[in-house]
Amino acid sequence: MVSAKPTRGESALIAFAGGGTGGHLYPALAVASALRERVPGARILFFGTQRYMDERVLRAGDCELIRQTLPGLSAAPWRWPAIVSGFRKSSRTCRSRFESDRPAAVIGTGGLASVPAVRQAYRIGIPTMLLNPDAIPGRANRYLAAYADIVFAQWEETVAHLPRGTAVRVVGCPVRRVFNEATREAGIKRFGLDADRKTLLVTGASQGARTINEAVIANIDFLRGFDDWQVVHLTGDAGYEPVREAYRRRSADATVIPFTEHMADALAAADLVISRAGASTLAEITAMGRPSVLMPYPFHKDMHQLANARCLASAVGGPAARIVHDAVDPAVNAPALREALELLMRNDQQREAMATAALRIGCGNAASNVAGEIIHLAQVRGALAASECLEESHYGTRCILRKEPS
Repeated sequence: MVSAKPTRGESALIAFAGGGTGGHLYPALAVASALRERVPGARILFFGTQRYMDERVLRAGDCELIRQTLPGLSAAPWRWPAIVSGFRKSSRTCRSRFESDRPAAVIGTGGLASVPAVRQAYRIGIPTMLLNPDAIPGRANRYLAAYADIVFAQWEETVAHLPRGTAVRVVGCPVRRVFNEATREAGIKRFGLDADRKTLLVTGASQGARTINEAVIANIDFLRGFDDWQVVHLTGDAGYEPVREAYRRRSADATVIPFTEHMADALAAADLVISRAGASTLAEITAMGRPSVLMPYPFHKDMHQLANARCLASAVGGPAARIVHDAVDPAVNAPALREALELLMRNDQQREAMATAALRIGCGNAASNVAGEIIHLAQVRGALAASECLEESHYGTRCILRKEPS
């Protein structure tokens, strides 16, 4: 269960806004954990969504969750009244909460669910910040940039996509501490794997990826030819039964699970990863220095996952990933994926070079840096007393401040 509403006035409150996917939640949880290390007793509040993912991810984080009723954006005029009504209701909820229990800061994590809280916080003078892990900011973050004191970006490519005058800190994407601490031995034990075999990890992130599942299933016979490899396949809830049945029909040995809360252990055990290219997933992969084959989500209009993947594939000093463009059709995807796997599963040296490149990109201390910036701004604005913190709170980051030309 998500924790009950904490007693007001006990200690500093930090609010996050956004949810619905692991990409919106996990970086925020990493920052929340880093904040708690420096602000004893800090209370963490999430303005999230109605999706089960929010409760599943936050239940272990000792965070209060307010579920906002926000229908998805639509071009259909008959849906606009419900969208406007939901947005106004969430805005009133945020405003009421802020006036009765004022946060030291409000951090938007992306998506429509972040908009009401960040706007209302800005209007009543609460420090506001945005987490923007994607190379190309989404519509919500582009809109909210005007309401944010700071935007925290994972890559410098992001700066060109934000409005002029936006204060941007390029700090990497926050990952939970466990990604800096997990070991291969722990991962092998967690999933019951063979320590003498290499591991291929297949993941579609928190919700699974149908086209990745289909492409891998089409290559099961190919994978069976690698006696020195084993497979861990994270399918997503919807894909679990068909994927498990596909391995069973071919008498292929694989660890098939719908979802794991122990992603750090899964990555620690992996020698090669097949994945989507969500920003937080790539941050976790690079923090742990794992080579990857990326199949970016093909249905976004701006193809922001492809932009994310290119940050790894075109990394200075050598590629950290190989991109396989998702054509949606398994007949096209399967041979393209097989070609990439043929190259990498047989070439230890190539994987090691990609792993080194990934580790060079990774920013395992991003959560600490973001937490430091949040505390510093809250102190400067008088929203947080120095006596509430354990240590000096301002940590150095690469700062790019874009200003209007004079």
